[in-house]
Amino acid sequence: MPRILLGLAVVVVAVTIFAVVDSAMTRKERVRGISKALWILVILIFPIVGPILWFLIGKDRSSGANTAGRRLGPDDDPEFLRRLGTDADQDERIRRLEQELADLDSDTDGDADNGSGAPGRRDA
Repeated sequence: MPRILLGLAVVVVAVTIFAVVDSAMTRKERVRGISKALWILVILIFPIVGPILWFLIGKDRSSGANTAGRRLGPDDDPEFLRRLGTDADQDERIRRLEQELADLDSDTDGDADNGSGAPGRRDA
């Protein structure tokens, strides 16, 4: 039984320290309810309930979702998705141009012997 209580005490202290550091490092625009200083006091005075309250109602998680500094995954980044369409268009254009060049090369190969005895022009 003492081991369980010691383990629980360690967990409570760790969560309390984490909550205090998190509340101190959170921008004040993302703090809900009361000020940051009062949240730190609540966390320290009520070591079990304080951190739970901080994580559930004290920190606004939705306001930081659209910040400019946040990196998005490729499937969430509108610029990346827009670029995918242009990359596909460019690849299609390149494929068509390569096909046209291949067709032109095959046309010049057939004109190599034009009956005049002069060799046809070939570009390397």
